[in-house]
Amino acid sequence: MNAGPTRDRDPQGRPRNARPRDEYGRPLPHGAQGVARVPDDYAPTTGQALADARAYLTDGRPFHAHEVFEGRWKCAPDDERDLWQGLAQICVGLTHLQRGNGRGAVTLLSRGAARVQRYGGPYDEVARVALTLKEGSDPAAAIGAVLAAL
Repeated sequence: MNAGPTRDRDPQGRPRNARPRDEYGRPLPHGAQGVARVPDDYAPTTGQALADARAYLTDGRPFHAHEVFEGRWKCAPDDERDLWQGLAQICVGLTHLQRGNGRGAVTLLSRGAARVQRYGGPYDEVARVALTLKEGSDPAAAIGAVLAAL
Protein backbone atom coordinates (compact mmCIF):
# COMPACT_ATOMS: atom_id res chain seq x y z
CA MET A 1 0.00 0.00 0.00
CA ASN A 2 1.38 3.41 -1.01
CA ALA A 3 1.13 6.02 1.76
CA GLY A 4 1.54 8.86 -0.76
CA PRO A 5 4.48 11.14 -1.38
CA THR A 6 7.00 11.52 1.40
CA ARG A 7 7.69 14.97 2.82
CA ASP A 8 11.11 16.52 2.82
CA ARG A 9 12.49 16.49 6.36
CA ASP A 10 15.50 18.02 8.07
CA PRO A 11 17.97 15.90 10.08
CA GLN A 12 15.78 16.32 13.21
CA GLY A 13 12.74 14.96 11.33
CA ARG A 14 10.91 18.30 11.06
CA PRO A 15 8.99 18.80 7.81
CA ARG A 16 10.74 21.00 5.28
CA ASN A 17 10.01 21.80 1.67
CA ALA A 18 13.19 21.35 -0.30
CA ARG A 19 11.47 21.87 -3.64
CA PRO A 20 12.64 24.94 -5.52
CA ARG A 21 10.12 27.72 -6.09
CA ASP A 22 9.55 30.26 -8.81
CA GLU A 23 9.43 34.03 -8.23
CA TYR A 24 5.74 33.75 -7.25
CA GLY A 25 6.45 31.02 -4.70
CA ARG A 26 4.99 28.21 -6.79
CA PRO A 27 6.72 24.87 -6.23
CA LEU A 28 8.84 23.59 -9.10
CA PRO A 29 9.89 19.99 -9.69
CA HIS A 30 12.83 18.70 -7.67
CA GLY A 31 16.03 19.54 -9.53
CA ALA A 32 14.56 22.57 -11.32
CA GLN A 33 16.25 25.95 -11.06
CA GLY A 34 14.28 28.16 -8.67
CA VAL A 35 14.88 31.51 -7.03
CA ALA A 36 16.73 31.90 -3.74
CA ARG A 37 14.58 31.05 -0.71
CA VAL A 38 14.41 32.32 2.83
CA PRO A 39 16.19 29.64 4.92
CA ASP A 40 14.01 27.41 7.12
CA ASP A 41 15.99 28.45 10.19
CA TYR A 42 15.68 32.21 9.52
CA ALA A 43 14.98 33.92 12.87
CA PRO A 44 15.16 37.69 12.32
CA THR A 45 14.82 40.55 14.74
CA THR A 46 11.87 42.87 14.28
CA GLY A 47 13.97 45.39 12.37
CA GLN A 48 15.57 42.76 10.15
CA ALA A 49 12.21 41.16 9.33
CA LEU A 50 10.72 44.51 8.31
CA ALA A 51 13.79 45.46 6.24
CA ASP A 52 13.98 42.08 4.49
CA ALA A 53 10.24 41.95 3.80
CA ARG A 54 10.30 45.48 2.39
CA ALA A 55 13.16 44.49 0.08
CA TYR A 56 11.21 41.48 -1.22
CA LEU A 57 8.08 43.59 -1.71
CA THR A 58 10.14 46.19 -3.57
CA ASP A 59 11.25 43.37 -5.90
CA GLY A 60 7.61 42.28 -6.39
CA ARG A 61 8.08 39.06 -4.40
CA PRO A 62 5.40 38.97 -1.70
CA PHE A 63 5.68 35.18 -1.26
CA HIS A 64 9.23 35.66 -0.07
CA ALA A 65 8.15 38.54 2.19
CA HIS A 66 5.62 36.10 3.65
CA GLU A 67 8.46 33.68 4.42
CA VAL A 68 10.32 36.49 6.21
CA PHE A 69 7.29 37.33 8.34
CA GLU A 70 6.74 33.64 9.03
CA GLY A 71 10.35 33.41 10.25
CA ARG A 72 9.73 36.28 12.66
CA TRP A 73 6.38 34.82 13.74
CA LYS A 74 8.09 31.57 14.76
CA CYS A 75 10.62 33.30 17.05
CA ALA A 76 8.65 36.35 18.24
CA PRO A 77 7.35 36.81 21.78
CA ASP A 78 3.83 35.45 22.24
CA ASP A 79 2.28 38.92 22.35
CA GLU A 80 3.63 39.70 18.83
CA ARG A 81 2.78 36.47 17.02
CA ASP A 82 -0.60 37.64 15.70
CA LEU A 83 1.11 40.68 14.16
CA TRP A 84 3.66 38.62 12.23
CA GLN A 85 1.10 36.00 11.23
CA GLY A 86 -1.18 38.77 9.97
CA LEU A 87 1.60 40.38 7.93
CA ALA A 88 2.45 36.96 6.50
CA GLN A 89 -1.21 36.43 5.54
CA ILE A 90 -1.36 39.82 3.83
CA CYS A 91 1.71 38.87 1.79
CA VAL A 92 0.16 35.52 0.85
CA GLY A 93 -2.93 37.47 -0.23
CA LEU A 94 -0.70 39.57 -2.48
CA THR A 95 0.82 36.36 -3.82
CA HIS A 96 -2.65 35.08 -4.68
CA LEU A 97 -3.31 38.31 -6.60
CA GLN A 98 -0.12 37.68 -8.60
CA ARG A 99 -1.26 34.14 -9.34
CA GLY A 100 -4.72 35.28 -10.48
CA ASN A 101 -6.63 33.91 -7.47
CA GLY A 102 -8.56 37.02 -6.50
CA ARG A 103 -11.01 35.25 -4.22
CA GLY A 104 -8.22 33.61 -2.19
CA ALA A 105 -6.40 36.93 -2.11
CA VAL A 106 -9.32 38.79 -0.56
CA THR A 107 -9.82 36.07 2.05
CA LEU A 108 -6.18 36.18 3.19
CA LEU A 109 -5.93 39.96 3.00
CA SER A 110 -8.99 40.22 5.27
CA ARG A 111 -7.66 37.67 7.76
CA GLY A 112 -4.29 39.35 7.87
CA ALA A 113 -5.79 42.81 8.27
CA ALA A 114 -7.90 41.64 11.22
CA ARG A 115 -4.77 40.42 12.97
CA VAL A 116 -2.48 43.40 12.34
CA GLN A 117 -4.94 46.20 13.08
CA ARG A 118 -4.94 45.20 16.75
CA TYR A 119 -1.37 46.50 16.96
CA GLY A 120 -2.23 50.10 16.07
CA GLY A 121 0.25 52.63 14.76
CA PRO A 122 1.57 51.94 11.28
CA TYR A 123 -0.10 48.54 11.21
CA ASP A 124 -3.53 50.18 11.14
CA GLU A 125 -2.54 51.66 7.79
CA VAL A 126 -1.31 48.29 6.48
CA ALA A 127 -4.66 46.77 7.49
CA ARG A 128 -6.61 49.62 5.89
CA VAL A 129 -4.73 49.19 2.61
CA ALA A 130 -5.20 45.41 2.66
CA LEU A 131 -8.94 45.83 3.17
CA THR A 132 -9.25 48.13 0.15
CA LEU A 133 -7.88 45.49 -2.23
CA LYS A 134 -10.37 43.58 -4.36
CA GLU A 135 -10.36 40.39 -6.44
CA GLY A 136 -9.42 42.34 -9.57
CA SER A 137 -6.80 44.60 -8.00
CA ASP A 138 -3.62 45.07 -10.00
CA PRO A 139 -1.00 42.93 -8.23
CA ALA A 140 1.90 45.37 -8.73
CA ALA A 141 -0.17 48.32 -7.50
CA ALA A 142 -1.41 46.27 -4.53
CA ILE A 143 2.13 45.29 -3.55
CA GLY A 144 3.21 48.92 -3.86
CA ALA A 145 0.33 50.11 -1.68
CA VAL A 146 1.10 47.61 1.08
CA LEU A 147 4.80 48.44 0.85
CA ALA A 148 4.10 52.16 1.18
CA ALA A 149 2.01 51.53 4.30
CA LEU A 150 4.57 49.19 5.83
